[in-house]
Amino acid sequence: MRVEQRDWERPDRDEWVAALDDTVARATGPVVLVAHSLGCHTVAHWADKHDAPVRAALLVAPPDIEYSASHGAPIAGFGPPAANPLPFPTVLAASGSDPWAAIDQSRRLAEQWGARFVNLGDVGHVNPASGFGPWPQGEELLRALLAETAD
Repeated sequence: MRVEQRDWERPDRDEWVAALDDTVARATGPVVLVAHSLGCHTVAHWADKHDAPVRAALLVAPPDIEYSASHGAPIAGFGPPAANPLPFPTVLAASGSDPWAAIDQSRRLAEQWGARFVNLGDVGHVNPASGFGPWPQGEELLRALLAETAD
């Protein structure tokens, strides 16, 4: 299932968290979350307030909220980042050349959220603008995470 946000251009934290919660509530099987960019912060804020069972999460290229907001991204309402460790196994994968987050900030965020950190190298924001389409490395990260969390 994919979370469909009402407005991708003007993100609202409460709306995005509610949309994620609605999607998780409709799930009929084990929930595995895969999020990119601001979706990573959405997952963390959701986990702070909800306790639905989640098997695992792969979080990719979360932006530095303060830095991104100060450079024109309309995401200030998502700050500060959720402070608590995520209550499910998590991998946070980030790039050394992401224009929206320094690699050290991504590493600190992974520590804060209790996630295993993966440095993807210098691959931009891990999106189509950075040359990404299908992403076999991401699929492998997810496969490995699911193997680690198998019952």
